[in-house]
Amino acid sequence: MRALVVDHSAPAHLRLAEAPDPRPAANQALVEVRAFSLNYGELAGLPNQPEGTVPGWDAAGVVVAAAADGTGPAEGSRVVTFGPAGAWAGLRAVDTTELAVVPDEVELGTTSALPVAGVTALRAIRRFGFVGGERILVTGASGGVGRFAVQIAALAGAHVIASVGRPERGAGLAELGADEVVVGLDTVAGPLHGVVDNVGGPHLVKAFGLLGEGGSLQSIGATSGEPAVFPPYATVGTHRRLEAFTMGGNLARDLGYLVNLAARGRLDIQVGWRGTWEHTAEAVEALFGRQVAGKAVLDVT
Repeated sequence: MRALVVDHSAPAHLRLAEAPDPRPAANQALVEVRAFSLNYGELAGLPNQPEGTVPGWDAAGVVVAAAADGTGPAEGSRVVTFGPAGAWAGLRAVDTTELAVVPDEVELGTTSALPVAGVTALRAIRRFGFVGGERILVTGASGGVGRFAVQIAALAGAHVIASVGRPERGAGLAELGADEVVVGLDTVAGPLHGVVDNVGGPHLVKAFGLLGEGGSLQSIGATSGEPAVFPPYATVGTHRRLEAFTMGGNLARDLGYLVNLAARGRLDIQVGWRGTWEHTAEAVEALFGRQVAGKAVLDVT
């Protein structure tokens, strides 16, 4: 099969090459990949991956061989998938606990933007408990996780404050459900019930200080690349929580929920860059240059 493999001498550490076809385990479906999306985390880790590795977490495609143990969808099913590697290829073997069937109403390739960003946002918002009427802040709201978090919190009835780095990055967030769109945090007042923080660094410190009694901050990422330095006594006083976050596995149920929200027109899967996988290096450059509003999706040709 053709695949994007790690090549440290190539642009973005990736090149298109021939790779061995995957051999599914009994609990895995074999999927012909039609499109995949990019995530900061997997791209940042490429320099540490061995040469020849086929990376990639998120992909959408069609089942060409159902799982031998009888779990999961039948051959011919349109699916969106997640796994620790192997998404950026013509074929992937994926655990049936990490995929969901895509309804005909939803464009297949677009759903490749859902797994990591969508499920991360969903599970982070769930940690806040009931959010109806509560004030929820999303930092880095223009990115993939951020745009899903804004929508999911708004659907749950929260008052959503979307923070972005530049005014133009806030375009479209009000339409997704943000009650306030702000640049930075200087104009944001507390108390907040919850924060979904994608930025880290000084933003995280300031956002933590805005939490009210019993509030929590979910530390999703650190795209700023800066350390978070708390001044003396900043963590003393009102009961509030700074929580480490990781998405975890077993995405099937949550993926199915999100895909069906999209099918009913209640979730807008925001794709800010799309092209064929021959142009992956361009997509990576745009993503790291903060030129992508939402997710970058690559079609497999």
